[in-house]
Amino acid sequence: MQRRACALAILATGFMAGPASAYMAYVSNEKDNTMSVVDTATMQVVKTVNVGQRPRGITISHDGKHIYLCASDDDSIEVIDTASLEIVDTLPSGPDPELFVLSPDGKTLYIANEDDNLVTVIDIENKKVLAEIPVGVEPEGMGVSPDGKIMINTSETTNMAHFIDTSTHEITDNVLVDARPRFVEFTPDGKQAWVTAEIGGTVSVIDNQTREVVQKITFEIAGLRAESIQPVGVRITADGKKAYVALGPANRVAVINTQTYEVEKYVLVGQRVWQLAFTPDQKTIISTNGVSNDITFIDVETDEPVQSVTVGALPWGVVVSPNLNQPN
Repeated sequence: MQRRACALAILATGFMAGPASAYMAYVSNEKDNTMSVVDTATMQVVKTVNVGQRPRGITISHDGKHIYLCASDDDSIEVIDTASLEIVDTLPSGPDPELFVLSPDGKTLYIANEDDNLVTVIDIENKKVLAEIPVGVEPEGMGVSPDGKIMINTSETTNMAHFIDTSTHEITDNVLVDARPRFVEFTPDGKQAWVTAEIGGTVSVIDNQTREVVQKITFEIAGLRAESIQPVGVRITADGKKAYVALGPANRVAVINTQTYEVEKYVLVGQRVWQLAFTPDQKTIISTNGVSNDITFIDVETDEPVQSVTVGALPWGVVVSPNLNQPN
């Protein structure tokens, strides 16, 4: 009996000490043309992958098997196998793909082509261009509604959010926002679109039915000039209660109550924060900090920074695998 208890204790100790499952975060490093793979449990870089020139926008297939990466200066979308971390294919993209968004059904990519003022629509399976949609000058931000019916592109120079019907590929509404809109995120219920304006220093909350700005959120940080507060990436929790906004050279992420539109906290992260991504369990949000060449893990419950991790040069985009990576 004693021997059996001892064996069980050893087994339990071995199990507890064994490697844990983890989500993998993938970070595009714009300057050194690499992608960092980060274990979110250990918060360590486990691999650095060479990719195309000037990687920026990055997303992942819904089954977690493929990463899609904007190689902006190569005018292509690279497809990376998450098992082998090898580039296994490329997709047509149009010139200078910078940001894109994947449709809810995982079949279509909507790509902002900054140089020629177009949104390119790609059928992923058939590697076919379905449409090229003329939009405003310098298209950048891309978002798609949860039901997949509406896609929004923001044009940096025209200062507009273009609402596009995904069935017809036609613009239905143009909504004026503040200077240099960089990103758009729908609320989980699809009722609102949040659009950041980098130079304007605001977030415009747009009603998806009326296509009108219903709220404009501003930011004030003691000791910083207004021009240093430049909203770029934005993410909203799955329960729709909190929004996180990356504030660029302010080196902070704003935490916003989506019901009151009040900024509840400013989280200090690395330098020149660009983009954000949640882990699927919603326990952590990760920021990319371009100038300090690192990413910061933020605890979503406490809204406190947990740890910063050095990655490649000028980290820009980040995406997290939808499924756990099982240890060998």
